[in-house]
Amino acid sequence: MTAPPPGTPALDGAFVRRVLAAQLRSVEGPPLAFTRAVIDSRLAQPGDLFVALRGEHTDGHEFAANALARGAAGVLCEHVPPGVDATRCFEVADALAALQTLAAAWRDALPALDVVGVTGNVGKSTTKLIAAAVLAQRYRTQAEPANYNNEIGVPLCLLAVRPDTERAVLELGMYTTGEIALLCRWTRPRIGVVLNVGPVHLERAGSLEAIARAKRELPEALPAGGVAVLNADDARVAAMAPYTAARVCWFGSGPEAHVRGDALESDGARGFRFDLHYAGATRRVAVPLPGRHLLANVLAALAVGLSDGVPLDSAVEAIEALRIPTRLRIGTLPGGVILLDDTYNASPVATLGALELLAETPGRRVALLGDMLELGELSAREHARVGRRAAELVDVLFTVGGLGEGIAVAARQGGLHDVHHHATKDEAAAALRKALRPEDVLLVKGSRALALETVVAALERDLACPGEAGR
Repeated sequence: MTAPPPGTPALDGAFVRRVLAAQLRSVEGPPLAFTRAVIDSRLAQPGDLFVALRGEHTDGHEFAANALARGAAGVLCEHVPPGVDATRCFEVADALAALQTLAAAWRDALPALDVVGVTGNVGKSTTKLIAAAVLAQRYRTQAEPANYNNEIGVPLCLLAVRPDTERAVLELGMYTTGEIALLCRWTRPRIGVVLNVGPVHLERAGSLEAIARAKRELPEALPAGGVAVLNADDARVAAMAPYTAARVCWFGSGPEAHVRGDALESDGARGFRFDLHYAGATRRVAVPLPGRHLLANVLAALAVGLSDGVPLDSAVEAIEALRIPTRLRIGTLPGGVILLDDTYNASPVATLGALELLAETPGRRVALLGDMLELGELSAREHARVGRRAAELVDVLFTVGGLGEGIAVAARQGGLHDVHHHATKDEAAAALRKALRPEDVLLVKGSRALALETVVAALERDLACPGEAGR
């Protein structure tokens, strides 16, 4: 293996001891180099630093020995775990605070690194991965596939950044004000993307205005030499422009956007096409991702790359070659039913986008929609809005859950007659099993707490063995 150039920073035991000097209870700990930090022993690999965090239900110290058995090189902990050699441990009073300190110090040790921060209520993970693909046309780029975007996940992402990486694209999430500002202090982004402001986590944040203020912390943190990539089509995002010292790069569908997209044509689950306008040039772009509602994500990612020197043709090439995972899974149920499995989570904007994709897919359009949680005082209004739109796009609608009933009521009021509400997932699965026909297209979507993937699993099982259903 070629030795790194002189002066290249190393994430190793010496670095940990130097950075955590004031926090360490002992100066022991292995001198080895670490490739990254992990908090789940099941994910531990050779060279990892396992961080033993205490949670509400589990204590990471109980799994430290397992992490070492899987090859982890050391443990960051609050006490020496059972069955673990003390010489493998960096012992501190607060493992989470130590993790955060280490991550911020590692970021500071990489002066050639530029960080791109992405925030918004919907679409952070997808935009992050698209932006990384565009930036990779010119730079050595990293982006964590998982949605690590909080006070634990962001430090883990930072500690995974290699010394030779030129661009790291990170998600920055929030529940309330002050959190993104804290993440920005650790990550020091030069480019910041704000996708949208919507009623997600509204029960915790309190109001849409509070969510907007919290998201605004990203453009506020950008340096004068940075770039704020802002959604010109979202009024609350557009209002952030006066609060940043960075240059603003607008994306959207209107004439004010520097990176503009129009003339959409959908191919349903196969993707969509649009005209990209930038700096006086126009390109027709074919996007191999399902759903025209992803246009804003694509435009934001293009704005990141184009504002950072990626040539237009290279950026378009990256988009057309995209091979990134999305939370929506497209498959086929037994009996020839096309499945749009979007059970990971649900917000009003994401649900409306999923309904648009359903409408763009050939076949009789069937949807199972469940509760959208954490919408606070806007909950009734947003469920009704989804129901009215479902009435325009869906042929048969099934709903589940107490809040999901609001979707059903609004859909009936909107003129859709084939509407069925069920109190439980089992009832909904049984009704769907009877209603589905070959060549139907089925969308399943609801908040994570509903775990509607169990309905999908039941349909996959029962439609494969129809004689066994209900036994």
